Amino acid sequence: MKRISLIVGILGFTVVGCTNGTQNGNATTNTTNTATNISAESLGTPNRKLQTIGVALGDLGNPFYNAVQKGAETEAQKLGGNIRVNAVSSGFDLNQQSNQIENFTAANTDLIILSAVDKKGVKPVIDQARLAGRVVIAVDSAVDADVDAMISSNNTQAGEVACQYIADRLKGQGSVVILNGTPMDSINQRVSGCEKSLSKYPDIKLISKDQNAEGTRDGGLRVMSDVLTTFPKIDAVFATNDQSGVGADLAARQARRKEFFIVGVDGSPDATKAMEDKDGVFAATAAQNPAGMAQKAVQIGNDIIKGKKPESSDILIPVTLVTRENLSSYKGW
Repeated sequence: MKRISLIVGILGFTVVGCTNGTQNGNATTNTTNTATNISAESLGTPNRKLQTIGVALGDLGNPFYNAVQKGAETEAQKLGGNIRVNAVSSGFDLNQQSNQIENFTAANTDLIILSAVDKKGVKPVIDQARLAGRVVIAVDSAVDADVDAMISSNNTQAGEVACQYIADRLKGQGSVVILNGTPMDSINQRVSGCEKSLSKYPDIKLISKDQNAEGTRDGGLRVMSDVLTTFPKIDAVFATNDQSGVGADLAARQARRKEFFIVGVDGSPDATKAMEDKDGVFAATAAQNPAGMAQKAVQIGNDIIKGKKPESSDILIPVTLVTRENLSSYKGW
């Protein structure tokens, strides 16, 4: 039976390679259905064990993705059995991430955990991986493909609590800037949540919300410097992630502007450090649990490989608002 399964996997892998070479949308849909069927047949094997995990991330220079990597490694150690974890960084480049996932598939990696840099662009390689019998779990950002599970922070909630804090602190009136980011579901959901909270306050005006700070400190510095030049008075800034918020804090220092405050999303070490500095304007962050997401992904992946499917394939992890007032009780990443 093992020999037959191996032949089926090899034949399936070859078909996907051919399908991905076409531009026919129907061919892609058929690939997804086939992947689901073969994955279901090959994974329900009680004797199968999790031995290798591939983790494909946006940028390991970002503390968030470092925490994801550590979470996967920690949970793998708990499971025992010398499970190997290989985490790779794509630098938010779709082609590179696609190649990395293809490499995991070719190397017979049991579980692939990915934080997609492009939810549509990764579909072909996800289909290919599942057709070859791999378990694929997306974390942090959704994908337009069939995966075994999707685990993310409640990003809409993150935007809501961050901007509710802004509205409360401004007492319902003022000028607010949103530092947008790389267009992906998680960022879009944060912006949507923020706008939902602020929409309840007619005297709060969004004066800028479309500039892309690219999720980086340099991007936050660049965009915020431009915003400070354009607007002589700002009351609050919602940064769609902490790194861009830290960059915005630096821009404020350089411009010697302290009339506003910044709220980010992530709960990163850089954000908590910025919040500790009373001379800065970084005031709060909606904290995620990236290590917890990765640990959950490994747990669910291990269960699926043993033939146990999760009750729900979509799992949302709540966020917690961390402010200067409760910072001392925040455990961090």
